[in-house]
Amino acid sequence: MNHKAGERVEYVVTFLEMDLRPAYPRPHLPAGPVSALIAAEAPPSWYFLDLYGAVGRDHEWTDQHRKSPAELTAFLHDPAVTLYTFLRSGWPHGFFILDGREPGICDLAYFGLVPEAIGQGLGLFLIETAVHMAWDREGVRRMTVNTNSLDHPRALPLYQRAGFEPVRRETHSRVLTRDRDIIGA
Repeated sequence: MNHKAGERVEYVVTFLEMDLRPAYPRPHLPAGPVSALIAAEAPPSWYFLDLYGAVGRDHEWTDQHRKSPAELTAFLHDPAVTLYTFLRSGWPHGFFILDGREPGICDLAYFGLVPEAIGQGLGLFLIETAVHMAWDREGVRRMTVNTNSLDHPRALPLYQRAGFEPVRRETHSRVLTRDRDIIGA
């Protein structure tokens, strides 16, 4: 169904968890162009916001743009938080953030590919890598992630394929910032 910018829509947030490291092996970098996964050390807030915008602009990822640079910097510079950028052919194809600020829990706080990288089989590599890297952290007993019905339609199935199980759902509403089609709305 087509919705216009400025229209209030309902969406469903799905919260997922994983209580054990999955049995699948750690994936290798995908074949093809030169690729690298790089952890950012004390990244500036603009770097995160550029990745966040590139991945989420079509999915209503706007909340972080309302935070102050100081608030974003405090999050990004926390020693329990790490931003990873997936580079391929010399430019960012996606990113994820692992947030271990809560003892025993590693939250996959952000995850996604830029639109130009979707459909190349990179999402499975990136999610499985993120999951293994989270479980490699000392003291992790559970992983969490959430997605919503405004995100890419393959997000929820990808998380479930990686081993996350839905634990609850909540309905929220928001005003759209751009025109878009919403499946199931």
